[in-house]
Amino acid sequence: MAGEEVAFKTVRDDIPVARRSISSRRSGIFIYFSISFFVLVTGTLFWLGRTNGWTGSGIEREEQLNSKIGQFSEDGRLLGHFPYSEASEESLVLFSPGLKMHSETAKAYKEMRSAAAQEGISLILLSAYRSHQLQKEIFFEIKSQRNQTALERSKVSAPPGHSEHSTGYAIDIGDANRPDTDFEESFENTPAFRWLKRNASRYHFTLSFPPDNHQGVTYEPWHWRFEGTADALREFEKANKHSRMRQ
Repeated sequence: MAGEEVAFKTVRDDIPVARRSISSRRSGIFIYFSISFFVLVTGTLFWLGRTNGWTGSGIEREEQLNSKIGQFSEDGRLLGHFPYSEASEESLVLFSPGLKMHSETAKAYKEMRSAAAQEGISLILLSAYRSHQLQKEIFFEIKSQRNQTALERSKVSAPPGHSEHSTGYAIDIGDANRPDTDFEESFENTPAFRWLKRNASRYHFTLSFPPDNHQGVTYEPWHWRFEGTADALREFEKANKHSRMRQ
């Protein structure tokens, strides 16, 4: 408080004695409390800066704050999901009625499904390519039906333009003998999922959203993405890079 007293005394000394009326005293009181408020706010911000590790000049502190609030924001993520391009029509093949996927994904999935069948495992394709428009309908219509916030919806579904399915490389897989587990976490208890965990990487498929994943998306044991080509790896480079950084 000594600094405040000096500041107040300096202001008072600059005012001639003849003008130190009631109004001047009110002005002095106003100035006193203004300075006190400034010192209090400055001290509070300094304390917050120290406790949060914000050091350096004002510009540096602003940069550090932005870093803490929007870390990795330059990667284009929205509600935890990375942006993905929409596969060209020429790159897609019709795998089964209503279900398209990238031709390379289809080839690898057929091989994987055949290998699983030889061991008595029945894999079934539940979902594959989705256009940005279809993803928009899925995201917003179900969000409205379930009265969810965008953040709540993003835990189980990507916003349009941010779904792996739009690339043609992501697919949802189920166990043909356990339809009750389709799109359910309980799928992890099926013979199909146990087989996938042991063998999917042989065919360049990886689980996109394992438990406690770095993107904060709800665990999806049914959602797998193909990474068996340079183009596919390029699509998921940001997700893989960020995953490595968080390990």
